[in-house]
Amino acid sequence: MNTSKTGLSEVGIREIGFLLSKAQSAASYTGITYQTAQNLFADLYVQYFATTATYFNSDRYVIRQDWITTQWSQVYVGTVPQLLSIMANTDSTSAEHAIAKIWWVWAFHRTTDYYGPIPYFSAGHGTESVPYDAQDKIYSDFFTKLDEALAVLEASTSETSTYGTYDLIYHGDISKWITFGNTLKLRLAMRVSKVEPELARQKAEEAVAAGVMETAGTYSVPQDDAYMNKPNLNGDANGLAYISSWGEFRMSAAMESVLKGYDDPRIGKYYSPAAKTGTYEGLRNGYSSTELSTLAGNGADDNSNPGPLLYGNNFTNITALTRPQDIMHSAEAYFIRAEGALLGWNMGGTAQELYGKGIRASLIQWGIIDENVIATYINSSNIPIVPDDAVNSPALSNTPIKWASDKTTQLIQIATQKWLALYPDGVEAWADLRRSDQLKLYDRINSDNADLPVNVLIKRLPFLTSDAQSNAAAVEAAKSLLDGSDSPATPLWWDK
Repeated sequence: MNTSKTGLSEVGIREIGFLLSKAQSAASYTGITYQTAQNLFADLYVQYFATTATYFNSDRYVIRQDWITTQWSQVYVGTVPQLLSIMANTDSTSAEHAIAKIWWVWAFHRTTDYYGPIPYFSAGHGTESVPYDAQDKIYSDFFTKLDEALAVLEASTSETSTYGTYDLIYHGDISKWITFGNTLKLRLAMRVSKVEPELARQKAEEAVAAGVMETAGTYSVPQDDAYMNKPNLNGDANGLAYISSWGEFRMSAAMESVLKGYDDPRIGKYYSPAAKTGTYEGLRNGYSSTELSTLAGNGADDNSNPGPLLYGNNFTNITALTRPQDIMHSAEAYFIRAEGALLGWNMGGTAQELYGKGIRASLIQWGIIDENVIATYINSSNIPIVPDDAVNSPALSNTPIKWASDKTTQLIQIATQKWLALYPDGVEAWADLRRSDQLKLYDRINSDNADLPVNVLIKRLPFLTSDAQSNAAAVEAAKSLLDGSDSPATPLWWDK
């Protein structure tokens, strides 16, 4: 009599598919959660956008805990229980189990790179106090899980697909998941390159030898690139499209300086011309409420919104809302390999060759396929321009596109083009800016955070107040795992 006639009593094959779909959707911040989990934090920190809304003080480094809890819940509620259930109800040698492991790493690397120490090994196990784990131990487990999962998928020669359309990225294509897993492994190898250089070389070379993303595609024909299907059902829409009509953020001055200076053909893909001028205009990050009205002009008319070809400007643009969400791309893999080659790693090509292939892959990803246009861009000596704004901002840098002769400039070139190619993935771009320390963005006009001067790139997000209230002992113990205080200025383990 206590058995529900409508409740789920056990997990079967059909339910496992639904669980994966939910885990994928939640971890990538669907619909409105994209704004509070990513856009008001990482996207602003890497200056993909600047806010025009006076009530968004996060562009002045104010960290709103009631916003960032969205990121936490999307992982610990929307992702972890689902993946644990899949792994508990599938054989460890199955492709279903392996793909769940790879997605576990993808979801958690974004989370630990926000905060540093996080609940990891005990996450989802229902204890009253969930301990935090050190980031170096978490990263070690990332590599273990990826190696285990990739070995299983490589051995799955008798089947070519699993999960079917419940897999919102590759529709269960095992070969694509192998490429994705190796590319994620390459990304994480570069992340630890300053703290574990030999491990980083080993894992990066393993990933490239096994096969990483190389063939770029558009969201309609993805090739190796990873996009997540967004059906615009129950709020599961493309996150940037969902919030772009609200008039709360615009193109940054940093992006204006670089994209206009480089005469970059992606500018019209990333942003729309300003309504008032018909030109591409950005604004500096960190204006005060008063300055937004006196110096920045009318945000909707004087500055550029996200690109209409991809994201639209209103909720009725169903094409924009159902555009697949960017997850990971071939262009990034090429730029990591280019930097690895400069470090002396065997990356399957020279740094210059891989740099050029990275630019080409990014342009193709955004629908720019004319080889003459691509070649002209790669060989251009153009440099960033002065954005001609109210605060007399200088050009962001004097770094050209064309491959330089000195390693110092080459590293800046790779970092700059990688920053452009990662758009609109501010989460990964913020991590890479902290890790590489090559591309220097504009100082903020103002900072309202005593721990962060205007000329400092924020290093992490503090531990959540809500978790400190419900998981107090664990949060207090986690502070000892940091290389400093629980401050946004304290660098993470890999940030040296």
